[in-house]
Amino acid sequence: MHRLYQKTRHLCIKHHFPLFFKPNTPCNLLSGNQHLIAWETQKPQFSTVSTQSKLQSSQNHKHSNPSYDNPIPDNRASGFGLVRLENPIGFEEDQSYDEFSADVEKIYRILRKFHSRVPKLELALQESGVVLRLGLAERVLNRCGDAGNLGYRFFVWVSKQPGYRPSYEVYKAMIKALGKMRQFGAVWALLEEMRKDNPQLISPEVFVILMRRFASARMVKKAIEVLDEMPKYGCEPDEYVFGCLLDALCKNGNVKEAASLFEDMRIRFMPSLKHFTSLLYGWCREGKLMEAKFVLVRMREAGFEPDIVVYNNLLGGYAQAGKMADAYDLLGDMREKGCLPNAASYTILIQALCKQEKMEEAMRVFVDMERNGCEADVMTYTTLISGFCKWGKIERGYEILDSMIQKGHTLDQMIYFHIMVAHEKKEELEECLELKDEMKKIGCIPHLNIYNTIIRLACNLGEVKQGVLLWNELELNGLSPGLDTFVIMIHGFLKQDCLLEACQYFKEMVDRGLLSAPQYGTFKELMNKLLRADKLEMAKDVWSCVVTKGCELNVSAWTIWIHALFSNGHVKEACSYCLDMMDADVMPQPDTFAKLMRGLRKLYNRQIAAEITEKVRKMAADRQMTFKMYKRRGERDLKEKDKEKKDGKKRRARRRNWGGKHSSAKAL
Repeated sequence: MHRLYQKTRHLCIKHHFPLFFKPNTPCNLLSGNQHLIAWETQKPQFSTVSTQSKLQSSQNHKHSNPSYDNPIPDNRASGFGLVRLENPIGFEEDQSYDEFSADVEKIYRILRKFHSRVPKLELALQESGVVLRLGLAERVLNRCGDAGNLGYRFFVWVSKQPGYRPSYEVYKAMIKALGKMRQFGAVWALLEEMRKDNPQLISPEVFVILMRRFASARMVKKAIEVLDEMPKYGCEPDEYVFGCLLDALCKNGNVKEAASLFEDMRIRFMPSLKHFTSLLYGWCREGKLMEAKFVLVRMREAGFEPDIVVYNNLLGGYAQAGKMADAYDLLGDMREKGCLPNAASYTILIQALCKQEKMEEAMRVFVDMERNGCEADVMTYTTLISGFCKWGKIERGYEILDSMIQKGHTLDQMIYFHIMVAHEKKEELEECLELKDEMKKIGCIPHLNIYNTIIRLACNLGEVKQGVLLWNELELNGLSPGLDTFVIMIHGFLKQDCLLEACQYFKEMVDRGLLSAPQYGTFKELMNKLLRADKLEMAKDVWSCVVTKGCELNVSAWTIWIHALFSNGHVKEACSYCLDMMDADVMPQPDTFAKLMRGLRKLYNRQIAAEITEKVRKMAADRQMTFKMYKRRGERDLKEKDKEKKDGKKRRARRRNWGGKHSSAKAL
């Protein structure tokens, strides 16, 4: 790892490349008179065309760039990408960064400290001495990151300031944040406010953001309804907006709905190459190559010839389905038809081979690529490094890295991320920490996912203090801890029985608006751990925080809490919260009711049992179900769960006995 830094430094001095960096951006080597070249990556396997520029026509499709939202993918997949030349970054931008950074950090610290106490928050912001100016609000909202509650509190306060009018970028950032929190009612309210106060700021791009958020939440009907709502706000949907909707649906696994919508809207919106490409991408992603080929036929019938993006999507479909022979044939067809494969084309094949652990064949494709005059880009090298690291061949990964540096390529965060994940699998914490330090030395600021990887490893090894230090470091670097960071830290504290700290981090996660249904597993583990340790008051405090902070309390959340109380002997408290649950018009699950009735029979508490039964009977009648059927189902579910527990205990006992006999026989 040290040699990595030394090699980079040597090359910079040799070729007169100064190291230039900015926080939260990958490191870049800049020659004195050249522009900054930024390498962007696509989503894993293959990607649809970008829909960022409304002005691009279908004739310009060949030059469109792939879209990619997150520069660091999760550790389940690795991506590939095409090259894009970004606007050069000048010194004026650096000065604005320095000008804003101190004020942004000051406001962010105030938001973190007082966000749950609105009057104190507003007073602290008023007395902060920060002067509101153009661009500051956007920077603060970006600093809040995934913590939508913090951004929302700041937006509410800043909107009240005399003479302040939110800019287009501020509104856009708030719609993104609220959409990510799935607060869609608040998004529509914000759009209403824009229509009344700043109608000139309403643009199609705002509705595109909302469509994408609905699509990512798998709310297909709501995403489509946005098209019908747009005219009410003075925006008529066009081919660009419709294309973005198709793109969002296909990227989120709703290609069937997208195909049906495409057919229904053919008269209203003229089909374009981008529309066909989105559908082809969606079918390839689902592994349905016959449908993808049918889209290709219809594309040609409509007068559109496939370009490099279309071919790459089809290549990705073949590669994902494991049909490498067909993928190689398609590569030959591309050459015959004059559409020469680019770096992304070869990277798709290399990525598929790396997933199958065919690293030698992947290297042959890499050599063939260079032999055909196609220069490998950063993502090609990244894919190879990722492949070698994934299969435990870290040294080969470092060899590819050395080759990449010698050819003058820029090192980015994704490369380090894959190497970090490989070291994490081998539980090499020191190597990860050293690599992080080397990144900083060459001006490449670690991304949040890199910090998450190291923190997770530290927590798994019982080094929770090191995890806390890394948490503080990432915040000093201007990053905002995300949902994964909180979950990792909470589980780390729970493993070390640091219950107080786990509660503090969980409540902070709730305060920032990051708690949602997928995190109920963390909530369940925390509650059970607290109640097993006889920390009933601490558990009640955590539950109170969840209730008062406006979290979405569905039947699962209530069930987790009530079952945790019941399982740890707090039957009366469980019954009390069950009554609260029904007061909130949430009906308990049948097995929850049966379990509470069983516990109350043991306590001979007929009064509470009668009260719960009467409320459940009324709720069942309101929902047009018979109470007798509800009760029988609960008793049946409870018996099945009890049987599963007993069978599980027997299986574990047999394994222990077998293991003991096996070890005794081995010793003999």
